[in-house]
Amino acid sequence: MTLGGCGDSGSATAQAPTPASASASPPPSAPPSPSAPPEDLCTRLVAHWSREVLDQNTYGDYQSMGLSNGQYDILIKVVDAARAAKKKQGAAAADQLIDRQARSGCVRWYRDGGPGKGPWQ
Repeated sequence: MTLGGCGDSGSATAQAPTPASASASPPPSAPPSPSAPPEDLCTRLVAHWSREVLDQNTYGDYQSMGLSNGQYDILIKVVDAARAAKKKQGAAAADQLIDRQARSGCVRWYRDGGPGKGPWQ
């Protein structure tokens, strides 16, 4: 008796990708590729958690959010600005502000050294 492992070419259930599925690009909500710049991942994380904090009106522990201390510092600034924008200009303005400020904060943070600079960064 022979047991087949992963990638067993004799498997009846293995299917080759179709040309359409092989060339399809990932959906917009797909996570960034492993080769994506770290500021892109930082931006996505900070923007996501900024919206959560704004909606729930409460902060969580940065580690449970998967953020570093530096990313959490960016989040706090973004949420403070988004709260003010939401009061004055509405939710859509706050949402746009979150994207802009998360991006600029993360780009600046990585330009200045990112998580390797200092303890708990």
